[in-house]
Amino acid sequence: MDYETVPAATFGHSLTAVSVNLLCRDVPAEAAFLTTVFGLTAHRVSRDFAILLHAGQPLQLHGDGTYASHPLLALLPESGPLGAGLEIRLHEADPDLAAARAGAAGGIVLQAPRDKPAHGLREAVILSPSGYAFVPSRRI
Repeated sequence: MDYETVPAATFGHSLTAVSVNLLCRDVPAEAAFLTTVFGLTAHRVSRDFAILLHAGQPLQLHGDGTYASHPLLALLPESGPLGAGLEIRLHEADPDLAAARAGAAGGIVLQAPRDKPAHGLREAVILSPSGYAFVPSRRI
């Protein structure tokens, strides 16, 4: 699929199972953070929308303004992080490399990379500029 030119309805019909859509005050900044820190690929980045891919799976970013008629808009905080309570796991993303890149890209490392033998994973917890907790992980 050509994510730069696919019509919105075709893209919508291609989504299956569970998809993630993150609301962001600054879509281009969030997209830049995700590409720089985690190596996601970004498509159609604009003030209002972006499609990002991780391991072939799409992740959508929408600007707050695109939710003008959505019932969720009334629940959004006017300031502060948007992602409290949500953890987004990026499997097969290098936690050590992501943690090393996070600060310069505007993120905060909440938990440095460490092995979690009970899960069989090495992971970190990194807060994005919008306040979403991303957990890059690799098998150990």
